[in-house]
Amino acid sequence: MLSKRIIPCLDVREGRTTKGIKFKDNVDIGDPVDMARFYYEAGADELVFYDITASHEKRNIMIEVVRGVAETIFIPFSVGGGIRTVEDMRDVLLAGAEKISVNSAAVKNPDIISEGAKAFGSQCVVLGMDVKKVEKSRKIPSGYEIVINGGRTYMGIDALEWAVRAQKLGAGEICLNSIDADGTRNGYELTLTAMISANVSIPVIASGGAGKPEHLADVLTKGKADAALIASMTHYGDYTVSEIKDYLNAKDIKMRMNW
Repeated sequence: MLSKRIIPCLDVREGRTTKGIKFKDNVDIGDPVDMARFYYEAGADELVFYDITASHEKRNIMIEVVRGVAETIFIPFSVGGGIRTVEDMRDVLLAGAEKISVNSAAVKNPDIISEGAKAFGSQCVVLGMDVKKVEKSRKIPSGYEIVINGGRTYMGIDALEWAVRAQKLGAGEICLNSIDADGTRNGYELTLTAMISANVSIPVIASGGAGKPEHLADVLTKGKADAALIASMTHYGDYTVSEIKDYLNAKDIKMRMNW
């Protein structure tokens, strides 16, 4: 059994780390390079960096911030936001990232997944999915819809169907974010996570809703996720990465321990 991963997430806007609730009311919480160093030294397994307004603003990712973070940490590092072409992917990898996350651009142009996988390998390509619970319909049979542009644009695409298709196109991993749970600290969206995890064979990272270690235990077992993204619960000092790992290890959830 592979070890489960704990992955802090840095949402970056205008060069600063920010945090909101359900993609709204974001507040400044610090410098992303300093925070990346803090999490690396705290024992995080990986790190995720999202330039959260790049797609909506139709601009490229802030490559200088990516480079600064990459020079600071020595753990796998995924970058997303504003990546629209294979050339954008190459720029991010050359700046020091190990993985590229595509979200809005992949929905608009699914070929970017297969092109990226062909150029750099599937292990480099992460499909970011921002998902909202909706009424089940013939168009959205799972009851979960894909939303892009930072939670602004509903696409009429079923989340389950998109996840399965993206795997076939060459995505090596899925980062599954529930907009409904994002920033609430009330727990991950277990139904959504379990559904996606059961229908794809690539790793699924659960995102949105972590508030206490019990929530991670639930999503890594009941939700069948391979990894869990965290933000608020550690950004604001409620818990440390080590405390979370100790709790999960005590629950017989295999972790990469720091001792």
